[in-house]
Amino acid sequence: MGQDNLSSSGRLISLDAYRGMTMFLLIAEAAFVYETLLNAFSSESLGHTFFTQFTHHPWNGLRFWDLIQPFFMFIVGVAMPFSLNKRLAIAGDREKVTKHILRRCFLLFLFGTGLHCVYNQKLVFELWNVLTQLSFTILLTFFLIRQPFKIQLAVSFGLLILTEILYRSYAPDSPFVMGENFGSYTDMFLMGKINNGGWVAINCIPTAAHTLWGAMCGNLLMSKKTDQEKIKVLIIAGFIGLVAGYGLDLLEITPIIKRISTSSFVLASGGWALLALAFFYWLVDMKKQQSWAFAFIMVGMNSIFIYLFAEVLGHRWLFGFIEIFSVGFLKPLGISDAILGILTALLTLGAMWYLCYFLYKKRVFFKI
Repeated sequence: MGQDNLSSSGRLISLDAYRGMTMFLLIAEAAFVYETLLNAFSSESLGHTFFTQFTHHPWNGLRFWDLIQPFFMFIVGVAMPFSLNKRLAIAGDREKVTKHILRRCFLLFLFGTGLHCVYNQKLVFELWNVLTQLSFTILLTFFLIRQPFKIQLAVSFGLLILTEILYRSYAPDSPFVMGENFGSYTDMFLMGKINNGGWVAINCIPTAAHTLWGAMCGNLLMSKKTDQEKIKVLIIAGFIGLVAGYGLDLLEITPIIKRISTSSFVLASGGWALLALAFFYWLVDMKKQQSWAFAFIMVGMNSIFIYLFAEVLGHRWLFGFIEIFSVGFLKPLGISDAILGILTALLTLGAMWYLCYFLYKKRVFFKI
C-alpha cells in the first residue's frame, strides 16, 4: 500500500508538502512577517504571546520556532532513501553516488560558512549555520543508511549519550550554562569566538540523530508495511520522543535547550517531527487531501535555493526594495507604520513565493 502513495515521478507527496510548509515558514521569517506581527502587538497582549512562538526561546524551554530546524534536518533524512535509490538506479554505481554525496556536503559546508560572511559583511569563519551542520549530518546518515535498523537506532542514541558525556565532563556542576559549556569551549578552539546567542557548532553531533531518524522513517515509508502500520510506528515513536524529552526536562535531569541541542531537546523536537510526518502522511497520502499542498510543494522543490535567496536577499534587499513602494503609496493614506510593516513583509513573502512558482512553472530546479 505504501508504494501506491508515490507520485508518477517517484516522489512522496506528503513529504513534499511537509518540506514545502517548513520552507514557507522559513522564508516568512526572512520576509520579517513574524517580527512585524510581533511588534504590532503590545507586550501584554495575546497576539504578542502567540507570535512569540515564532521566535527562538532564549535558553531553557521550547517554542514552535525551535522545531523548524529539526524539521528541516529530519525531512532531509526522510528524503535520502528515496533520492539515493533513484540515483543508484540511474548511476548504477555506489561509488558515483558516494562522490555525489561528498560533493553535496562540501557545497553545503561552503554555503553555510559563506552565509556568515554575508551576515558579517566581511570574511569570517563561523560554523553555526544549519547548512554547515547539515553537511555533517547528511554524511553520517549516508554511511549508515544501509545498516540494520538496530544499528542506526543505537548510533542515534549514542550521539545523544556522547553529547551528555562531553557537556557533563567539562562542567560537572553546571554543564548547561550559556557561554560556559563544552560547546562554547569547542567554539573557542575551532573559531576563536563564542556566539552571542549561545549557539554552538557541535550541535551537529546530537542533531545528526534527527537526520538519521528521518532516514529510518524514509525506509519505513518505502517498506511493504500497510499505511496503518506505518502511521502506528510513527505515532508511537513520536510520543516516546515527547515523553522522553519533556520528561528529562521536567525531572531536571537535562534541560531542553535548543541553542546547544541538549539530548532532551533532540528527543522532544524529534518526537514532534515524527508526529508531523505522521500527520502529513495521513492527510496527504492516505486521505488524498492534496490540492491545498501545491502552494507549499513548489516552495520545497527548490528548498536550498530559496533558503539561500531568502537569507542573502530576502530581508537584506527585497524587503527594503518593496518598502519603497508600499510606504510611498500607502503612507499618504494615513496607514500606521505597524500596518505598513506587516503589509511590506507579506508582499516580500509573496514575491519570494512567486519566485518559487515561476521556477516551478519553468521546470527549473536547483540541485547540488
